[in-house]
Amino acid sequence: MAKIPKDVLEHFRRVPLFEHVSDRGLRAIVSAADEIDEPRGTVLIGEGDLRRELFVLLTGTAKVTRRGRKIAEVGPGDFFGEIALVSGGPRTATVKAESDVRVMMLAPARFETVLDSEPSVRDEVLRALGERLRAHETTFQVC
Repeated sequence: MAKIPKDVLEHFRRVPLFEHVSDRGLRAIVSAADEIDEPRGTVLIGEGDLRRELFVLLTGTAKVTRRGRKIAEVGPGDFFGEIALVSGGPRTATVKAESDVRVMMLAPARFETVLDSEPSVRDEVLRALGERLRAHETTFQVC
């Protein structure tokens, strides 16, 4: 694995999703990720899309909508796309850049390699997914 500068690792350590991941796991994540700059107005993920990348917002802000209604705003350190990544199903919301943004994108195949080799990363993703579902459980209705 290529040497990753300490300041880069510390930057990603401040992302809540990765704060408890081992140094080895963090290096694996950073090595597997692509950093992408997108201008204001870019749709980062679209509701119903079948793509499965996980995104971590590094700079800027984005609006999250479901069925055209705003449900959240996300900023640096927030992540999205984990539900489609874990479930394999379609995206549950649209995320659109409200400003110029920099995101870290983890493609499914590369991220699954990290999850398989670093159980601490898998544990953190599942914990974060559980917390997100718990926070939104009042919006779910039993049919």
